[in-house]
Amino acid sequence: MDTNGLASFLPLIILFAIFYFLIIRPQQKHQKTHKAMLEGLAKGDKIVTTGGLIATIVKPEEEFIKIKLNDDTIVKLDRAFVSKKVELGENA
Repeated sequence: MDTNGLASFLPLIILFAIFYFLIIRPQQKHQKTHKAMLEGLAKGDKIVTTGGLIATIVKPEEEFIKIKLNDDTIVKLDRAFVSKKVELGENA
């Protein structure tokens, strides 16, 4: 391949590099931290579901977690629907 052919692919290579560092890499990092958060869930942790419900974990299981929505309501939730863990100090 001559230098003219390489020069024609250079903008495409630069565009792919920009796409990788601005979109793909941050998304992979987010997925990795979210997976670690899901694996670290324990009894008593407060979570926010993807539906916006704030709940307390009663019993973490393999695929599901039992959560308490209020004093009377305990439900099972798929781990995939946990949006984030509410850290101490946040209002919830």
